[in-house]
Amino acid sequence: MSKKNFLNGKAGKLVVYLIAITILLGILCFINPQYIPIALVIFVCFAVYTIVIIQQREEEIETQIKEITTSFDKVAKIAFMNAPIPLAIVNDKGMIIWNSNRFTDEFMETDINRAIKEIIKEHKVEVNNNRGIQECKIENQIELGERKYHVMGETVRGSHNLKNQNLAALYFLDETEHLKLEEQCKDSQICVGILTIDNYEEMMQAIEEEEKPQTIASVEKKIYDWASRYQGLMIKSDRDKFIAIFEQKALEQIQEQKFSILDEIKELNIASKIPATLSIAISNEGKSNYEKYKDAMLELDIVLGRGGDQAIVRKNGKYVFFGGRTQEVEKRTKVKARIVAQSLEELISETDRVMIMGHSNPDMDVMGAALGIYRLAKEMGKEVFIVNQNTTIGIEHFLAEARKESEYQIAFIDKLEALAKINADTLLVVVDTNKKDYVEIPELLGETNKIIVIDHHRRSTDYIEEAILTFQEVYASSACELVTEILEYAETQPTLKTIEVEGLYAGIMMDTKNFTFKTGVRTFEAAAYLRKCGVDIIKVKKMFQSDLEMYNKISDIVGNSDVIHESIAISTYTEPGNDANIICAKAADELLTISDITASFVIGNQDGKFCISGRSIGEINVQLILEKLGGGGHITLAGAQVEGPSMEEVKQELIRKIDEYFEEQQN
Repeated sequence: MSKKNFLNGKAGKLVVYLIAITILLGILCFINPQYIPIALVIFVCFAVYTIVIIQQREEEIETQIKEITTSFDKVAKIAFMNAPIPLAIVNDKGMIIWNSNRFTDEFMETDINRAIKEIIKEHKVEVNNNRGIQECKIENQIELGERKYHVMGETVRGSHNLKNQNLAALYFLDETEHLKLEEQCKDSQICVGILTIDNYEEMMQAIEEEEKPQTIASVEKKIYDWASRYQGLMIKSDRDKFIAIFEQKALEQIQEQKFSILDEIKELNIASKIPATLSIAISNEGKSNYEKYKDAMLELDIVLGRGGDQAIVRKNGKYVFFGGRTQEVEKRTKVKARIVAQSLEELISETDRVMIMGHSNPDMDVMGAALGIYRLAKEMGKEVFIVNQNTTIGIEHFLAEARKESEYQIAFIDKLEALAKINADTLLVVVDTNKKDYVEIPELLGETNKIIVIDHHRRSTDYIEEAILTFQEVYASSACELVTEILEYAETQPTLKTIEVEGLYAGIMMDTKNFTFKTGVRTFEAAAYLRKCGVDIIKVKKMFQSDLEMYNKISDIVGNSDVIHESIAISTYTEPGNDANIICAKAADELLTISDITASFVIGNQDGKFCISGRSIGEINVQLILEKLGGGGHITLAGAQVEGPSMEEVKQELIRKIDEYFEEQQN
């Protein structure tokens, strides 16, 4: 009970008694007035008694309160002095005014003063003239020696004796062990991965039957040894697939070693003339191990879509790739082409309208593939349109020839027409790209529920995930090669017009540089099929002839090139124009004809952006280099569009990315 309540209780009772006695004396005096003097004496005596008792009680209570307060101060002081955590009171200059025993014991051999001054510096105390000091909460992290502390507290106003200084009460919570446990927990998190042998079938076909068990055993041993090196678990799930489980700490080490297993497996001395290559996907994102496994499956699709011989890890929401320095291995089976052809025909039959779109700044590979799909859908009785918003110099002549056909005069539509005609049921076929931002009109992707992707480029991280059918084969020379295979195996068996056959053949011819780059058995088979369809090879070849003006520009570019890393040629084309990408591409091709040049890059100015064309004979992966600049492509052919203050700045940035490529290769 408080002092006030206590006094109010006792005084109240005495007042009641006094009132009762007064009433009784009043009644007695009213009955007999002669008792008035006696009643007055009795009243005065009792009143005096009441006052005296109240004063005594008040003094007793004050004494008790003082004793309790004194005892509490002593207990509080003992409690604070012997607190289990370090406590301190400091002034606004960081000087220690008071501290607990634990503070002295824990920090006597450390530079605590410096740390406190830094804390106070970061949390300056502000004073308000009207309301005095404003509350200021203090929270900070400090490291003293091998210990880490979480410092908490708040500012207070000192007494008159302390000249009204601004003081801060600080509490030091030792989080060293907690942080160690947190780090251990993070390091021990489970990562789930999938590993596959890319070229298992091709490798097995290339060796004798009696050598197969030994070859398989040597490959598997290398994989198991690699996993055990990092205390990981590797389980074979199929003849060419493995499930891997690592801790997060091990995954960090694996990344530091750049997934060395990719090179180790290729260096195996096996009977096959074809070295084994691996594709690896490891996921550490997901609440459950099953979610991590599903995420790893999606990542593996990306790796395989990029040509294999790579590893992928998602870090901070972004994909990080390792490896990918070898040529894609050509797959000899055509089963997938037959299945895709059947599936494509079914999807076309289920819709009334088909729309075909390629990448921005379309080339002959886009146009040829688009015309091939156009003819298939047209002969199936569907309304078909080809999206062509931008016309580059490289395809102007071809489009002019195509529009001589009456049906093609209305088949090509621009952005506004495409957006007006497309709906949720429209079948949108994307050719020669799998990147969302690289298609000619990205807005179309969100207007339909039916998207098909036909592409030969390595899968990018921003690929079109919404596609209901994807025919992506990185071994293929071109999108035209893939479309030709579809036409060959389609049940409809469309009759190709001359312009369509020429477009398909020209697309293959352009991307293979006259059948010299990225040309496999199936490339020649596709060319043979088109030859049977009546393609005029001489006429197609004339499409790629350069006029004298363009030839002179290319010659100037070649003559002004610089050579870095002994075999990489870099040049620039300074004239702005919408034909810059065509000229740069041809110049990059021409540079590769020079002796000892293994890769070439040409930078041009196209429509306010800088375009880069990269070419290689296969020893250097130009795709990995230009991916660092936001581009993509193949190991031997790639491109990028970048922004920069000047062409020289872009050139220097390209050189830096090339340097990084070689540094990564050495490590």
